Amino acid sequence: MNEALTFFIIAGESSGDRLGAALMQGLKSEHGGTVNFIGIGGPLMIDQGLESIFPMDELSVMGIAEVLPKIRLLLRRIREAATAVENANPTALITIDSPDFCFRVAKRVKSRMPTLRVIHYVAPSVWAWRPKRAAKMAGFVNHVLALLPFEPPYMEAEGMSCDFVGHPITVEQQATNTQAIAFRNELGVADGEHLLTLLPGSRTSEVTRLGPVFREVVERLLREHPNLRIAIPSVGVRVELITQIFEGVDVTILDPRKFTSKESEERKRACYKASNIALAASGTVSLELAAAETPMVIAYKMHWFTAFIKRRLVRVSTATLVNLLTDTNAVPEFLLEECTADNIYRSVKNLLDNAEACDAQLVVSAKAMEMLGKGDDTSGSRAAKSVLNFINN
Repeated sequence: MNEALTFFIIAGESSGDRLGAALMQGLKSEHGGTVNFIGIGGPLMIDQGLESIFPMDELSVMGIAEVLPKIRLLLRRIREAATAVENANPTALITIDSPDFCFRVAKRVKSRMPTLRVIHYVAPSVWAWRPKRAAKMAGFVNHVLALLPFEPPYMEAEGMSCDFVGHPITVEQQATNTQAIAFRNELGVADGEHLLTLLPGSRTSEVTRLGPVFREVVERLLREHPNLRIAIPSVGVRVELITQIFEGVDVTILDPRKFTSKESEERKRACYKASNIALAASGTVSLELAAAETPMVIAYKMHWFTAFIKRRLVRVSTATLVNLLTDTNAVPEFLLEECTADNIYRSVKNLLDNAEACDAQLVVSAKAMEMLGKGDDTSGSRAAKSVLNFINN
């Protein structure tokens, strides 16, 4: 019988919740013995057995200006999380993305428990901006799980071990054509009509900034394409905000609170597969859309001060991983000052009216999926094997 293991796992947003849930499932399967989980996570991690010490949604903030109003709460949660790790005395601390929160917790804990093994899932984008972060995190992180194939050398150069474990999107179950057709029928999308999916983000700040821009784009498109149908998948805590922003516009908001977490995830994927085009906030969702073979336009806005700082630190020309991996500009993206309704409208309309442009983008998206490990073992299983190999060595 394998010894019981206890992992303290922290995720700060919905993408991290998906990674954490897959990792937890993999750890239970690969270890073969008792595995206990405590930490901070969302519904998918809780379904896998996590005991969350407070709601993950409290950590879903991004950007300097966006964080400042919540700084006292976040500092208190950092202290509470660090204390909980000490009290749990786990086999390892696993932090997932959300470096602004996770690294502060890990650094505090490591100073008090220097022998604790700290594992970070999702290597920070040191190849994109702030390259010195790798050296700083090496002071309190021992092992890194990387989603992108070119990331391990950056981590290893600073003394951390690192494994490329692939991206979970490449092995997640995608919706079938039958499910997509059923979804289109549910929304009343007739043959030959188009379905546009809007994804204005999961954070309040993202939805607040992108939502009005997306609304203006949709209103202009509907004047020219009155039969265009609009779907907006949402996380539960943002449904009211999205409803308020799009009041008076004919859209269908997918409310996950009416379903189990598994059902709502399947429904969201059916929406992606059923869509002719998607307009989405920059982030992991671009890979989900690529996996669903859905052409997309990417956009992002942030507070002017956060944008001012980031513009001076970014070292790459694209924020969309499909473009980055394939060294192309196949996916149109409009960031910061370029994130205007005029720019986005023209790009979405081009995809709606130009099947060849859609097909060309999908060829590049398929290539990106292959580079992220499509066809290999599941990323959750690979991540779990990496964790177990690390703690056993």
